[in-house]
Amino acid sequence: MQTTVLALALGSAAAFVGPAAQAPATAVNAGQGDLVALAEANGDQLGRNLGFWDPLGASSLDFFGLEQSGRLPSGATVGYLRHAEIKHGRVAMAAFVGYCLQANGVRFPWTPYPGFQDGLTPPEQWANIPAAGKWQFFVFIGILEALGECFPSGEHYMAGGRPGVYPSLTEPNDQMLSCGLYPPHGFNVDLLPFRASLAKQDESKRARGRQCEINNGRAAMLGIFSLLSEQKVPGAVPFLSGKIPTLPDMEIMGPFVGTDGISHIW
Repeated sequence: MQTTVLALALGSAAAFVGPAAQAPATAVNAGQGDLVALAEANGDQLGRNLGFWDPLGASSLDFFGLEQSGRLPSGATVGYLRHAEIKHGRVAMAAFVGYCLQANGVRFPWTPYPGFQDGLTPPEQWANIPAAGKWQFFVFIGILEALGECFPSGEHYMAGGRPGVYPSLTEPNDQMLSCGLYPPHGFNVDLLPFRASLAKQDESKRARGRQCEINNGRAAMLGIFSLLSEQKVPGAVPFLSGKIPTLPDMEIMGPFVGTDGISHIW
């Protein structure tokens, strides 16, 4: 899993490459072809100079041989990895901006939760949230994850659909309604409130936006983990040394360490 994440971070999902001789089409090669096409469309400085770079072979993966056996459609593994990278990039962008705002004292005008304290770093602030509050976050995220897997036939990212797409919450599809996850009263807010305005843009502008999102998401993943790494291991990121408070004794990657486990929710 670590090698997969590293290969994606280094460039497999937006994968920059020049044309190369292609082997006979297979299920895995079909997914690689999508990455090659995406790479050739990326005209920024990095895309033009680096080319397709997948040193760990993440673009050739076929999880458990499910594509070769026919149990998953061609390109399903690459579709899964691309969707995962885009989704994690979005989370990282929100996390990086949120970290910078909170670290500089920007917060809601009301008390966010019982026991809130000013002056704490973002990891300390998370640790200070009551266990029930943390689990509310995870339950809400779980609901969004389940709804995000409800696609009409043929539109799922592992079945030929576009990676990174999240189904509309204000206009639910039939599968979303049939799975019982959509509330009877509906959602008044969409996760992509600008969906209608995007639909009016020409395809070239939307394609460029998708490329920028991937690149910015990668930068944000590196950015947020640089901040957390420097806090946990002082000196790990020389550029940040002495600029942010260090927390060497804190389990930053253990959000439920201590008394925040399931048995202590109530």
